[in-house]
Amino acid sequence: MEKEHQIFGIRAISEAILAKKEIDKVFIQKDISGELMKDLMKVMKRNNINFTYVPVEKLNRLTPNNHQGAVATISPIGFMDLEHLVESTIAANKTPLFLILDQLSDARNFGAIIRTAECTGVNGIIVQKAGSAPVNGDTVKTSAGAVFNIPICKVEHIKDAIFYLQGSGIKTIAATEKTESTIYDIDLTDGVAIIMGSEERGINPSVLKIVDEKAKLPMFGTIGSLNVSVACGAFLYEVVRQRI
Repeated sequence: MEKEHQIFGIRAISEAILAKKEIDKVFIQKDISGELMKDLMKVMKRNNINFTYVPVEKLNRLTPNNHQGAVATISPIGFMDLEHLVESTIAANKTPLFLILDQLSDARNFGAIIRTAECTGVNGIIVQKAGSAPVNGDTVKTSAGAVFNIPICKVEHIKDAIFYLQGSGIKTIAATEKTESTIYDIDLTDGVAIIMGSEERGINPSVLKIVDEKAKLPMFGTIGSLNVSVACGAFLYEVVRQRI
């Protein structure tokens, strides 16, 4: 974690949250108590800040300073409101192409996907606030700087984002092996949002129930799946192929 992208100390983190800094995640020492920590927990919950409990050894590795049991990471980018992103894309007379990442937690895969998304003309990437990969130094590096050129939205719930996109006339397509259809069977020339899941769990079953289409990539080898960033690239370039 880059030192310029972190805050340490309970009071400093509380102040950063109240000042509306883009806090990506807060690491809290396990089994810690005290009034200041209780106040921080209230501030984090009130502002929907993503936090996780970790051993003190992890905090010590993150910073040599007196962290008081709390270290936060700050995102190097700002995040866009979903409604503003969708409305501005449609208003610009662009054929919408959005990417939704459900449960993707690896920062390097996130960065690689951002890079491909920027190259294929994706109008914006949508992730869930809780449990998603952070936008940190690894993300910036693997994206080759593309993270600064593409809007990213953080939403409370992926399902709500899907309902909003569908209500805006955008077809939602889930990348999943749980279907007979391939990505080559689907018309991608109108507005679409491609949904990719994590390598470990795929797309949440509750999300699969509400999407408009499901699609997979044909596989001919003995290994059953691709790296998520590679699969994402194949999906996005099929959109490009159909649109040019």
